[in-house]
Amino acid sequence: MPVFKNEGNGTWYVMARYVNWKGERKQKCKRGFVTKREAQEWERKFQLQNTADLDMDFEAFTEIYANDVKNRLKENTWLTKEHIIRTKILPYFGKMKVSEISTKEIIAWQNELLAYRDEKRKPYSQTYLKTVHNQLSAIFNHAVRYYDLRSNPAAKAGNMGSEEHKEMLFWTKEEYKRFADEMMDKPVSYYAFQMLYWCGIREGELLALTAADFNFDKETVTINKSYQRLHGEDVITTPKTKKSNRTIKMPKFLCEEMQEYVGLIYGLKKKDRIFTITKSYLHHEMDRGAKAAGVKRIRIHDLRHSHISLLIDMGFSAVAIADRVGHESIEITYRYAHLFPSKQAEMANRLDDLGKGDF
Repeated sequence: MPVFKNEGNGTWYVMARYVNWKGERKQKCKRGFVTKREAQEWERKFQLQNTADLDMDFEAFTEIYANDVKNRLKENTWLTKEHIIRTKILPYFGKMKVSEISTKEIIAWQNELLAYRDEKRKPYSQTYLKTVHNQLSAIFNHAVRYYDLRSNPAAKAGNMGSEEHKEMLFWTKEEYKRFADEMMDKPVSYYAFQMLYWCGIREGELLALTAADFNFDKETVTINKSYQRLHGEDVITTPKTKKSNRTIKMPKFLCEEMQEYVGLIYGLKKKDRIFTITKSYLHHEMDRGAKAAGVKRIRIHDLRHSHISLLIDMGFSAVAIADRVGHESIEITYRYAHLFPSKQAEMANRLDDLGKGDF
């Protein structure tokens, strides 16, 4: 690879050879890179941009797209994208030239997906249709931004589907306590659900917890990773968002319970996971406990909603709640607005008091 070091000042430079659009052999020099890796990365992208003739097949361009974005994403996020590309996009567009795909082809593809019915005559969900279209649009956006495609035909065609917000279910404190009583026959289940309900953590965050994450003197638990099961292996990743990195203050009773639980695990090392159960196990336990307690069955993630609704009911602000659960405060305000007590009457009364003096 034509990457060289400038011995005079210690920086790196690239001598990139390429063939321009006229078929002429050219050479480009780019200087001033601090590290060899930065120089190599620039040279790689330069060559891609100069060889990515958009008369190439769409399938060939998706390989360039994958090389450009894959390493910037979490593995599970890329696997979802890759599955959509492979099963829903390439079968239709794979052999078409990128530069020749127009809104007409996009609309025809959308209509095929909209007309699909499975063996039970069920169509794709509105959320799934929107997700698939967004992925196609993302590929074209990449071509527009980095490879000089004139415009994005998927954006021109318009989206299909819509984002469906699943019904937000939650348990009251009384419902949860009835459920928790039924979990006491299996300690691992009981303590797992205690963490989910009283701390509002995500399922992946729970399953990634190690003994080292707890500070029982300060009564805190640190959330800085998430658990996934990929390709049949346990994978620990960073949390969902930057905001998800947080330290949660536990209620004293929960701190005592978790200290007891950690002490029960034989031979536990500081970096060992304390919940070596599966997501499937938790779902089965939710089924069992909800039925035995006589409460409605909610999703595992709804325990997080339950925690947030409990904090709202206790009078805490959206900002304080967001900080605890690893959300943006605007998201708490938007998603849980119906649970916050209305301030409209108080606003009107105070505005009335201010206005009275003017008349």
